[in-house]
Amino acid sequence: MPDFNARGFANAYVADLQSALTNLDMDAIDDFVAAVEGVMDNGGTVHFIGNGGSAGTPSHSAGDWSKELALPTLCHMDNISGLTAWANDTDYENVFVGALQTFLRPGDIVVGYSGSGNSANVINGLSFAKQQGCITVGVGGNYHAQGGGKMATMVDISIVADTQSMERIEDVQLVVNHIVKETIKAKRGINSSC
Repeated sequence: MPDFNARGFANAYVADLQSALTNLDMDAIDDFVAAVEGVMDNGGTVHFIGNGGSAGTPSHSAGDWSKELALPTLCHMDNISGLTAWANDTDYENVFVGALQTFLRPGDIVVGYSGSGNSANVINGLSFAKQQGCITVGVGGNYHAQGGGKMATMVDISIVADTQSMERIEDVQLVVNHIVKETIKAKRGINSSC
């Protein structure tokens, strides 16, 4: 494709990402920070659930948050034996409900990641968490102009990246997790080696 303008494409990617970051709902991020601090103070656990690229960010963040915040943090996609057992023995839509039935405790937070906001297994996991009285957070985007999908309307705290690009949504998901972690570290004077 000799007429393809790679520099122009890259510039458009960056411009869309910048716009999504500029338009982040900082009040929702403040609420997310406060919820995580509440879990830190009550001895609870943060549970991450998601699919595909929206599973990679939670895995990364579970490592960061447990190491740097000394916060019990579970990424339920990292236990591949458990994940595939629930999928095989029940249904893929139940994989997170199955894990949460085992690990979830009152006062915990469940954070769902879904670019579309409509992943059935994430929705089911968040619904289960709400039934258990836990705080729910959704981090997604405006994929196909769906405004964050079903997830955005059902969680206690909703953060929707203002972009229709799945790639930029996934970029923003990681930035949000880093903002939350770094805000708590700065606020609490936590010094951790990286």
